[in-house]
Amino acid sequence: MSERSGPLADDPFTGRQPTSHERMTGRPWDASYHEGPAPWDVGRPQPAIVRVASEGGFAGAVLDAGCGTGENALHVASLGLQVLGVDVAETALAIARKKAHDRRIEVEFALADAFQLDRMGRRFDTVLDCGLFHTFDAAERPRYVASVASVTEHGGTVYVLCFSDAGPDTGPHPLSREELRAAFDPGDGWKVAAIESDRIETRFHDNGAPAWFATIERIQPTGGSAR
Repeated sequence: MSERSGPLADDPFTGRQPTSHERMTGRPWDASYHEGPAPWDVGRPQPAIVRVASEGGFAGAVLDAGCGTGENALHVASLGLQVLGVDVAETALAIARKKAHDRRIEVEFALADAFQLDRMGRRFDTVLDCGLFHTFDAAERPRYVASVASVTEHGGTVYVLCFSDAGPDTGPHPLSREELRAAFDPGDGWKVAAIESDRIETRFHDNGAPAWFATIERIQPTGGSAR
């Protein structure tokens, strides 16, 4: 982790606005990785991601938004794809980079705010959100979806794996199918191709937690032009 000086030295959020989850817990995401694996860090790629990758679901330049310690990004990159994993947790990124080095996998990891992905100045054919979307409350989702839109090529695909409302004790903001579909409005240039029942593996669920796996396409918006 890089050293800091000046006004941000004592700011655990490094100058960005804390998310609702960080405000609720009083801790930055980075703190989740300071005392061993985080609850969502299972040490392997999520089965849903492995399945989609085996079916050829990832193509072109790939962004893993909220990549954590990199297992999903590393798996996709191991298939020969160009992958960038981004997160706000510098400790997680350092772990991810070490894994890439040790496994000799060509992949890029960078610090980035999920609400300001456009600042990277890059666009992607495939975007993966595995366990990030459900950390945002209803007020934050439009900002995040707009951020994802700013870096997704027209004709590109966004995959979202998030906690569903189908069971108890799943996570911070489990979503209904209707809430997930409503977040990606056709008027803003989205087409929800599918929302399927799935599971997310965690360190607290023996057989995974109930989840939705959504396949969402970036299209021309019905209300006008999109970026």
